[in-house]
Amino acid sequence: MTPRDPKEELIDHLPALRAFALSLSRNGSAADDLVQDTLVKAWSNFDRFQPGTNLRAWLFTILRNTFYTGRRKAKREVADVDGAFAAGLAEKPAHDGRLQLKDFRRAFEKLADEQREALILVGASGFSYEEAAEMCGVAIGTIKSRANRGRVRLAELLQLEDGDALEMTDNATMAVITGNNTSSI
Repeated sequence: MTPRDPKEELIDHLPALRAFALSLSRNGSAADDLVQDTLVKAWSNFDRFQPGTNLRAWLFTILRNTFYTGRRKAKREVADVDGAFAAGLAEKPAHDGRLQLKDFRRAFEKLADEQREALILVGASGFSYEEAAEMCGVAIGTIKSRANRGRVRLAELLQLEDGDALEMTDNATMAVITGNNTSSI
């Protein structure tokens, strides 16, 4: 059987790319733009992709690099001078239950970018520590340390005690907290 053309596989990775972009940007519109920029860059640089290697990891690396490049540029920009964006912000009411998804997201957003990134890659997205380390350009031990520190911090923020039962139904969220990859984004 002839292997699929990597360009044809792009669509298979869109949900995972969007989930990763959303976790980094924390904004649906920005995540969509980030995925679109990633796809444009991937498409125009397919001559650099090595067939037989991990297309998903290649795409995640492009997305990650695009996100951080955008953040560096944004630091030099003055945003929302007229307050139009701030005026449109609203907070949904909090719901009971300390392990609700909203509580998790709130706690997850408080993590350092590097910890959040490591947990998304090795927890929710199912990459190995080795693949995540390669995508981030760091040592495997660094990714393991970031993921472990992120999990410890999440447990603190969610006020979890040793032995507490986790009753979330979202597999990706459970994978991030526990380190057991049960998701299939």
